Amino acid sequence: MTSPSTSTTTDNLHVSESERLLFGGPMRYDYGWAKHEFAGARVTFWTVARQMPTFLRLAGRMAWAADRPALVALVTAEVLRGVAAAAALIATNQALGRLLTPGDMATVLRSAVPAVVAVGAVSALSAVLAAVSGLASGRLEPAVFRAATVDFLAVVSRSELEAIEDPEFLAEVDSARWGAGSIQHIVGQGVSVLTAGFALVSAAGVLTVLHPALLPMLLLITAPRGWGAVRTARRRYLSTQAMLQHSRASGLLSDMLIRPWSAAEVRVHACGPFLLGHYEQMARAAEREQARLAGAKARTDLLTASLAGLATTGAFAMLGWLVSTGSMPLAVAGTAVVAIRTGSASISGLVSQINSLYEESLFVADLDRLRRHGHRRAIPVGGTPLPERPEQIRVEDVSFTYPGRDSPALDKVSLTIGRGQVIALVGENGSGKSTLAHLLCGVYRPHQGRIRWDSTDTATADRAQLFAGIALLAQNFQRWSFTLRANLLLGRPDAPATQQQLEAAADYADLHPVLAELDRGWDTLLAKGFEGGVGISGGQWQRVAIARLRHRMTTPAPDGRLPHLIVVDEPTSAMDAKAEIEAFEKIRALTELGVSIVLITHRLAATAQADRIYVLDHGRLIEEGTHDELMAKPSAYSEAYRLQAAQYGIGDRLPRQAATAPDASAEPDASDRQETK
Repeated sequence: MTSPSTSTTTDNLHVSESERLLFGGPMRYDYGWAKHEFAGARVTFWTVARQMPTFLRLAGRMAWAADRPALVALVTAEVLRGVAAAAALIATNQALGRLLTPGDMATVLRSAVPAVVAVGAVSALSAVLAAVSGLASGRLEPAVFRAATVDFLAVVSRSELEAIEDPEFLAEVDSARWGAGSIQHIVGQGVSVLTAGFALVSAAGVLTVLHPALLPMLLLITAPRGWGAVRTARRRYLSTQAMLQHSRASGLLSDMLIRPWSAAEVRVHACGPFLLGHYEQMARAAEREQARLAGAKARTDLLTASLAGLATTGAFAMLGWLVSTGSMPLAVAGTAVVAIRTGSASISGLVSQINSLYEESLFVADLDRLRRHGHRRAIPVGGTPLPERPEQIRVEDVSFTYPGRDSPALDKVSLTIGRGQVIALVGENGSGKSTLAHLLCGVYRPHQGRIRWDSTDTATADRAQLFAGIALLAQNFQRWSFTLRANLLLGRPDAPATQQQLEAAADYADLHPVLAELDRGWDTLLAKGFEGGVGISGGQWQRVAIARLRHRMTTPAPDGRLPHLIVVDEPTSAMDAKAEIEAFEKIRALTELGVSIVLITHRLAATAQADRIYVLDHGRLIEEGTHDELMAKPSAYSEAYRLQAAQYGIGDRLPRQAATAPDASAEPDASDRQETK
């Protein structure tokens, strides 16, 4: 293995030789959140300060909606803490004035008691207010995160599928997704900004009251610290931005070394030393960058401390001169020292929090924008009522084009699905079969043409009724990382189900052999990697999917509707030959319930018994008819069928002839087939 060299800098990004070899350079993410990463490095502190009220109002509006009492308690506590800080300085000034008054010690002490008690009381009150603020913040932050996340998920889950597949909308969603976490951070950062800001304002106000010359002293002392905080924060932003892609690449390498999906090949091909070597070299580059950053921070801190020290020396010298000339009482000078220290300590935290607050607020703004504009891409609510059991579903000159594509996925396709019929959609990959299935299911809407349930156009129909009348069994069906029971219940999650209904669905899908292998039966978690979770095979998952389909078909929706159309898209790709034949028979048997079935499959032996076969090619309908009609003449269907028949070892016989001769054992195992795609 070639040893990677040290990192170099190109276009202000550190790109190691390991990154060049493994990733072709720095890894660039095109996700929506990337546009805001370390945005604080690209603006000035004063720009951030000017926009801060807007950000705080935005966060305040969301916090108000999430938990009003907690927000009121938080803001009230912080305002009172600021007042308490000013009161504490005033009480300190009074206490020092009494204690430094010449006279009998006992008399002096007695006269100072009220002021000292006031200092203690204000300090105690400040501690109580800090506790109230912490409690309110601890209650408000998770409430805001919960409310923001629920709003975000609700907006996205209600969006049209076409919107979810739109790269521009996805970029907005991805950026807004980080807004939920950012708004939680903003609550905490906003509290810190309020605390530091009120403390600084209180100190400045008290100093101004005590003597006009004291406020410039505070500015002279805090200015170097503020400058140093800004410089250090900016350098940290720029460094992290420069090393961001490097860090992502390192993380990907570590995942490759420890994750199950790469473990077998890492071991068999002895990839471990190669990956580990590159990870170590990249880690060394990151280590050098951290050391450089620490050195730069130390130099900046030393410079700012020196400048602040000089300013402090000058301030104390001025205080001494004012006291010695009688222009300022000694008690006022002591109070000024306390106020200056308070203000100086607040400025560094204030600058750092404001920088972080700015970057987080950009994501929150994206979240707020998505919440306000999400209805534009949402599935409409209500519409024209649909018949519960249409006699026909007609696709009339339907065209559909995916975003970013020039050629249509479907081009003026027309077909009819009669009640109780089995319709087969046949064609190569990319022919438009799955697109047509999604249009029939209502998750896409035609860009041209119409789909009618009897005489009702589904484009203006009640989509909830449309979805309630359809059941979908796709090749990439959802394998929910839940219990087996929950996996079936999700076939009809909006309606209660009895154990008897679940058992009937399991009987239908021959799921009981799978249940017998699960230690916890219905309550077994089907998610390997979690405690108590197990993994099941692809074929077993397809039995779960068929059981879920059956449960949906026999359980009414809340409005009493049952599905009348089943869309089946490559449902048996992971099953063996015998299980596949049984599954197709079970799916066809559902027509006894008066439902129609749209079957999409590459295995043409399953299409022979279909009432009508439609052949698609590059989005256009090129052939249609019964199996016998299509086999009786030269056609794309007959050619594909004969190729598969020869592959299965039954020559070029028609399925009607083959059906009475070979049994399931004549077909090879599903894992050995080479399907025509």
